[in-house]
Amino acid sequence: MTVTGFVTEEDDERLRRLLAMTDAALAQLDVDELLTELASRTRELMGTDTAAILLLDASGRELVATAASGLEEEVRQGIRVPVGYGFAGRIAATAQPLVIDQVDRTTVVNQLLIDAHLAVLAGVPITASGRVLGVLHVGSRSPRRFTGGDIELLRLVADRAGLAAQARIFALERQTTVALQRSLLPARPPVVAGFDIAARYLPGAEVGVGGDWYDVFALPSGYVGVVIGDVAGSGLRAAVVMGRIRSALRAYALETNDPADVLTRLDNKIQFFEPDAMATAAYAVIDPARTTLTVSLAGHLPPVLLDADGNGRLLVAPADLPLGAYHETPRRTITIPVPDAALFYTDGLIERRDRPLRDGLVELLAAVGAGTADDLCVQAMRVLHEKPATDDVALIAVRRAP
Repeated sequence: MTVTGFVTEEDDERLRRLLAMTDAALAQLDVDELLTELASRTRELMGTDTAAILLLDASGRELVATAASGLEEEVRQGIRVPVGYGFAGRIAATAQPLVIDQVDRTTVVNQLLIDAHLAVLAGVPITASGRVLGVLHVGSRSPRRFTGGDIELLRLVADRAGLAAQARIFALERQTTVALQRSLLPARPPVVAGFDIAARYLPGAEVGVGGDWYDVFALPSGYVGVVIGDVAGSGLRAAVVMGRIRSALRAYALETNDPADVLTRLDNKIQFFEPDAMATAAYAVIDPARTTLTVSLAGHLPPVLLDADGNGRLLVAPADLPLGAYHETPRRTITIPVPDAALFYTDGLIERRDRPLRDGLVELLAAVGAGTADDLCVQAMRVLHEKPATDDVALIAVRRAP
């Protein structure tokens, strides 16, 4: 169907009314209420029988019915439309408005639109920051011509929906991510006989909460496991993947005391179940007699080892590829006497854009020394020079108990 470009005075009045409504709504409603209100008002102002807002799911491959007016069953049934297929899917794939005057299996994939006996549909993409977030469409049971003013009105609604959804989704994602991180990374590490343990986690100022994690646990065999890791990326996705990896590593640690074997199993799990994920990790195991420390590095920076006088050095160990990087990656270990103290950390602690990584390692070695495990964490965090960390930082210090 042709869309004319002529905008009438009536169109201008409808745009003005909608603008006033959305300004008020943005300040008072949460994102779900706002989207529902926008759908309802759009249907009213355009004189259509239906209005619906579909948003992309986390995968970016399907549109999910999120708000509707006149066809609420779409939301109740959780209708999903693959990007690139049907009416809404084509709009999402092309990021262009679309009008159709034939609503059947040749043009739509949502049977509810056909069952509603709609004669014509008009839709526009919902975008924010240059990215498609979803689709807004309206439908009429009576044949009608959608004008340029109609499309302009839909674009305005879509812009408002996109900005609101982006802002609220970002806030919700950060809250959820922080809650997930806190549940997985307790403020106080567990008590392990024979050791003084302390840890820190600091979200990055630029990337926010990410996929850094630490863990320490005593196993039924008498061994003690110490882990530090960093999942590539940031936000809720990275935190969720981190949680899965952390849980899987604990499960594999119950089956074998070989750190390389644990990381090999973890790598296989990531390759199969998290094909888009990548992570670095250092896993160390202390034997029941508390005499040896066995470490395997998966693309991770080596821990700092300290003697009783506080003199530090980096563990010289083979650095294997990160988890998820390459199929069937061989993994190795190194076994040394248990040091007086060991500090495991993620790269956010020492990595800076304006200097080589080696300089950060030298600074860290100079900063740490004698004291308790908590003292060691305080000393290590001083390399940030009281500036906000640009990337998230995790570290865990393990010191022999007096």
